[in-house]
Amino acid sequence: MSDPTSIPTLTLNNGVTMPALGLGVFQSEPQETTAAVEAALATGYRHIDTAAGYGNEAQVGEGIRRSGLERADVFVETKVWVSDYGYEQTLHAFDKSATKLGLEQIDLLILHQPMPQHFERTVQAYGALETLTADGRVRAIGVSNFRPHHLTALLEQTQVVPAVNQVELHPYFTQPDVQAANAEHGILTQAWSPIGGITFYPGWGENRTSALADATIAAIAQAHGKSPAQVMLRWHLQQGRSAIPKSIKPSRIAENFAVTDFTLSDEELARLDALDTGRRGGPDPDAVDPSTWDLSIPEA
Repeated sequence: MSDPTSIPTLTLNNGVTMPALGLGVFQSEPQETTAAVEAALATGYRHIDTAAGYGNEAQVGEGIRRSGLERADVFVETKVWVSDYGYEQTLHAFDKSATKLGLEQIDLLILHQPMPQHFERTVQAYGALETLTADGRVRAIGVSNFRPHHLTALLEQTQVVPAVNQVELHPYFTQPDVQAANAEHGILTQAWSPIGGITFYPGWGENRTSALADATIAAIAQAHGKSPAQVMLRWHLQQGRSAIPKSIKPSRIAENFAVTDFTLSDEELARLDALDTGRRGGPDPDAVDPSTWDLSIPEA
C-alpha cells in the first residue's frame, strides 16, 4: 500500500479539501467496479469518482464498504444525469445516488452536462444542488463539461459558484479557455480522460493517435524512468488540477498512484502543453443534446 498522504490535497472554494488524484470508473462494468474500487483504496487512493449515468454507483459503494476505511477517509464524487434535471427531479436524483452508494452524505455532487439546449432545466437542477449543500446532504457542488459561456450563463442565474468543473483534459486537448474561466471564478479544473483515454477508446472516432503512444511524452517518461501515464498525471498535479484516471487493473491502478516521487521541469511541462491539438475527443456539449440519448436513471 502506498501512502495516501503522498497525494496532494486541493482546497475547494468553500473550504472543503479533496485529494487531487482519484479513481474514475467511467466505462467500468458493474461486475468489475467493486474490485477496482477496493484495489484503489488498498493502494492508497482516497477519492472515487462515479456518476449516476455510469450504472455502477452501487458497486462503488460496495467497494468502499469492503475497504474497511472510515467514511470520512474516502472522498466520494458523483454526477446527476440530464434525465434527472429540474429542481424536484434533481433532489430525487440525490436520493437515488445516495441510496445506491449507501451514503447519507455525498462529498461532491455535480451536473454531468451543461445541456444548453434545455438550459432552464440545468439551472433548476443546479438550484437543487444549492439546496442540498445548504442542507448538509452534499459537501460541495459543481459541474461537468461546462465551457466558459455555460459558466457565465449559470452564474448569472444562481448563487453558489461551482467548486469544480470536470472536463475532458489531456495533453492533446488542454482547453486553455476553460481553465482560464475556471480560474477566474475560483473553480477547480478536474480532468476526465486525464491520460488521453478518449484518444484510444474503441468506437470514438477514426484516425486517432493515442496520447499514451506519443513520442514526446515517451521521451519525458524515459528520462524519469516512469510511464507515459505517470508523466501525464504528474503534469496535471503540478499544474494544480485534479485528475481521475480510470482503470480496473490493480497493477495499472497502482502505477497511476505512484506519481509523487518525481518532478517535471518547467521545460517538460511546456513541451506537454505544446501537444494541444485543440480537438476534443468526446462530444461537444454545444453540438450534442444529451437528452436525446437513450439513458435514464433507474430507482435505487
